[in-house]
Amino acid sequence: MNKAITEGVVFMPPEFTDGLDVWSSEDGTPGSLTYDGAGNAAIVPADQDFDSCLELFKDQNTQTLRYMGQTPFEQGCYLRVRARVKAISGPLPSVRIATRPSLSGGGHAGGYVETGPDVPLTAYGEVVEVSAIIGSGSRSSVDMVWGEDVAYAHIGLDLTGSNGAAVRIDDMIVEDVTGAYLRDMMDWVDVRDFGAAGDGVTDDHAAFEAADAASGGRTLLVPDGVFHIGANLTLHTDIRFEGTVTMADNVYLSLTRSFDLPTYIDAFGSELLGFRKAFQALLHYADHKVLDMCGRRIDVTEPIDMQEAYATSDTFLIRRAIRNGQFYVIGGAPWDEDVTTSAAQYSPANPNKLTNVPGISAIQPGSVVTGNGVGREVYVKSVDVSAEELELSRPLWGADPNQTYTFTRHKYVLDFGGFAELRRMNLIEVEFQCNAHASAVMLARNGENMVFEDCHFIKPKNHGISSIGRACQGLHVDRCQFISAEQSLTATDRVSVAVNVNANDSKIRDSQFQRMGTSMVMYGSGHIIQGNHLYQGDEVTDGPRVAGIVFTLENNKTVLTGNYIDNCMIEWNNEHDSEPDFSNEYAFGGMTITDNIFTANDVASWFTWIMIKPFGTGHYLSGLHVSNNTFRSLNGRVDRVESVSTTHGTLNGWSMRDVTFQNNAFVGVDQRTISPVTLEFNQNTEASTWSLDGSAYFPFGGNARTVSSVVIEGDLRDGSNNQVWDNPHVLVNQGTGAKLAQLKWSKPVRGTAHVTLRTDKPV
Repeated sequence: MNKAITEGVVFMPPEFTDGLDVWSSEDGTPGSLTYDGAGNAAIVPADQDFDSCLELFKDQNTQTLRYMGQTPFEQGCYLRVRARVKAISGPLPSVRIATRPSLSGGGHAGGYVETGPDVPLTAYGEVVEVSAIIGSGSRSSVDMVWGEDVAYAHIGLDLTGSNGAAVRIDDMIVEDVTGAYLRDMMDWVDVRDFGAAGDGVTDDHAAFEAADAASGGRTLLVPDGVFHIGANLTLHTDIRFEGTVTMADNVYLSLTRSFDLPTYIDAFGSELLGFRKAFQALLHYADHKVLDMCGRRIDVTEPIDMQEAYATSDTFLIRRAIRNGQFYVIGGAPWDEDVTTSAAQYSPANPNKLTNVPGISAIQPGSVVTGNGVGREVYVKSVDVSAEELELSRPLWGADPNQTYTFTRHKYVLDFGGFAELRRMNLIEVEFQCNAHASAVMLARNGENMVFEDCHFIKPKNHGISSIGRACQGLHVDRCQFISAEQSLTATDRVSVAVNVNANDSKIRDSQFQRMGTSMVMYGSGHIIQGNHLYQGDEVTDGPRVAGIVFTLENNKTVLTGNYIDNCMIEWNNEHDSEPDFSNEYAFGGMTITDNIFTANDVASWFTWIMIKPFGTGHYLSGLHVSNNTFRSLNGRVDRVESVSTTHGTLNGWSMRDVTFQNNAFVGVDQRTISPVTLEFNQNTEASTWSLDGSAYFPFGGNARTVSSVVIEGDLRDGSNNQVWDNPHVLVNQGTGAKLAQLKWSKPVRGTAHVTLRTDKPV
């Protein structure tokens, strides 16, 4: 760009030899004094360095020289003003380019810088060039930045410093240097300037790379058009899309400086495709750690196959995060579940396989398996069509060797099921608006340390977070919310499951579960379930309630603390055990239930908050501590807080060990559960054997296995009312069902005893 060439604009002032009547000794405005006939100015016709030039004698503190003509200025234009000067005699001064910016009407445009840098003259006869650049933008090397109100300028220079100097000045030069600033003054580089066609067919990969290399930190502009990219492309500058790009599924685009979802949506012109390609780049490029959705909502019309989006591999082991956005499900046929029914063979000797499965090609990995003897949340982990075998996520507790199963493949917003292994994937501040059309997230087949933080799962059709294998190892669910699509249904009619776990060491903390069918189905051990609020009630008066948390491993080494468990129960069973009868294994135990709030409203009186349900015979309790909890029933009382379901088996009270149930608070509960329990027994008639029944307090129908203390209150008296000093012998596990303890005395006595009974043997 050069207006002197393109538009014929004249910037150059005349030579000094043309006359000094246009050169002002003041500010250059009409009527100001000039150097024409002045005693301190003269034309030198033949200087050895300058040819003809102006010689000025400095007799003012600031000796000004201004061209009285109007040098035009406009936005987008950059002018360089320069002059060569030399000192002849006297004190050496400083020289600077100086101007007067003017409004279109001739007034002074104030508030702007009007001078360039001072350049000192340090030797006589030495030629020094002084210059300054005037422009409309604060760019590199621009000395005077003027706004759009400046119409023209009176240009010149100033002499500063001591008076008495004689200085010679060559003709002043004003140049249009806009061409040098044209690209620098724009904040973008257009890919078309580097050969991009934008016709949707030509491979523009090279043009994009060239523009990126030349950008110098400026924004890369992709103008209107469709730009085909034929190979993986990494761009290292900020980018703005007015047009779109197209590329094959296995070609990825990495935007290192503009890596966020809105930019990818702009790049591909589609929310779903933009998300897929952004996720692809997230996993492919080492510098990408977090995909920021920037609060963007994506309308999801079909399941998003996350492994298919990645394309390159079915394994990824490095931490990545997706955060701050919403997936909004639009209903339609793509969300319909696929249901297949087939016969299969099952053997406890091969507990995670179904074999000889006809029509196996129709069964999809990730399908939920239902049928006789199948526990909750059993999935098809993988399918081997050639061998006609299915791998199951968990064993079956009671399946017949040959029977028919139903395989239901639900559809998920984010489906990671295609990954054989995925580790350390974090979803943070993500909302899944499932709208009863879809489930939310399916985990990979294997992996560890999946993290969900501050996420919301709103109205999932069937599942919130599903684990079809062991990718739930070390699962974190923190400060999340699960809101059911089945809230209007009675508790017993709901089928949704918020979270299921097949592996160990999950942390479910500070989350809310609102009227799901089941909040958690937990296999494995080492879980910490803390600070959650589960409520699963309904409007049925005196109605039944269902499990909120289901533990399916007998000895699960789990802490359940600080939760609010509302209108649902903790169910503890072994429904994922292929040989459910007790054999060479750990007993039910390893669990601590402490500092929780249990509440219920309008429930049937037989409802209990903690239920153990053995699948098989011979099981017992070894290592359970229930303490410092509050149990409260509203609008009706309940019989007790704990129970054993004998549908499939019973607990062996003879083997109960290391079980405590103490320091709890009971409101609206008819019978408190306490062990060890200290009771007062009053024997009003003389007897040599006192039978003490504390069974109503014993947890889970336990026996009177231990008497840890006996304290006599007051006197023991015999039939003659004589005081008796005697110690009793203690017998435990007495009476029908072994529920009684007995105190044996040397002779019949009467009195009061405080006896501490336990249902377990601590050692």
